Amino acid sequence: MTNTNLVQLGVMEKVGLKDIWPGEATHFTPWLAQNLEHLGKALDMDLQLESTEVSAGDFSADIVALDLSTNRKVIIENQYGNTDHRHLGQLMTYCAVLDADVVVWIAETIRSEHKAALDFLNLNLKESLSLYAVEASAVRVDQSNPAFMLSVVSRPNENRAPDIGPQTSETQEKYRSYFQVLIDELREKHKFTNARAGQPQNWYAFSSENSKIFKYGTNFTNNGKVRVEIYIDSGDKTQNEAIFDALLARQPTVEAELGHPLTWERVDNKRFCRVAAYRDGGIDADSETLAAIRTWTVDELLKFKKVFPGHLQAVLSTLGL
Repeated sequence: MTNTNLVQLGVMEKVGLKDIWPGEATHFTPWLAQNLEHLGKALDMDLQLESTEVSAGDFSADIVALDLSTNRKVIIENQYGNTDHRHLGQLMTYCAVLDADVVVWIAETIRSEHKAALDFLNLNLKESLSLYAVEASAVRVDQSNPAFMLSVVSRPNENRAPDIGPQTSETQEKYRSYFQVLIDELREKHKFTNARAGQPQNWYAFSSENSKIFKYGTNFTNNGKVRVEIYIDSGDKTQNEAIFDALLARQPTVEAELGHPLTWERVDNKRFCRVAAYRDGGIDADSETLAAIRTWTVDELLKFKKVFPGHLQAVLSTLGL
């Protein structure tokens, strides 16, 4: 008897990166620089592009980024085919010349000896430097569009040698614990961030739809308040103020969409501008109050992400940015 309910399966085939991006430097690196969320997801980081082809002596680092969740500089080196000794040497150069905190080596195949070298360095270097090896590949099923994949084959070891430095205080550990629960919820439940590690600090920043212009953030202020904000900083004070002023003209509509008033802070004596929501609260509050603060923070961040990007895009278009 013939089974008419057989599932029709497609045929998967591997696609070379050159078949999608003909040149590593001319096509793949620019694409990755504009799509760092793919790498950020693989590395559990919230990556923001800083620059490409950054000079380091006689070499140039492909991509320099910032992990917003830790404020660490990330150097990314791409390579088609198998890893080689030359690129391993370049990675060490970038660590020194560019003062890297994190180095990421991407290739189609990470050779076993190079994986062993990075594993060894991760185990023996101080904690302030992290090395990653990532294999990049693409596949398609039948005639489908190719799917891009990243697989981390070497990463910092939990048993690495400790970086001798000042111990965190009790208050810093409270911040770390609070933000760990916060970012876990934002990542796992709401897909808001790729960040995984809470930090012993009173703030956390998150990438946005246009992190070169604005970011999302939350922090405990020095006057007993908790803040959720859009932080505007393009690197140019005059441009920041122009963006802020144009956004301020939309205040009634923005606040109506959010459902409550905001605090609009031009901050004339500093480069950045911000738009924020505040509530009372401090890190020394009891667990029930901290849970309520976290709930409020998550709710506000999700509202900000829903409301602000469209308005900011309209503002940037009007300003020709």
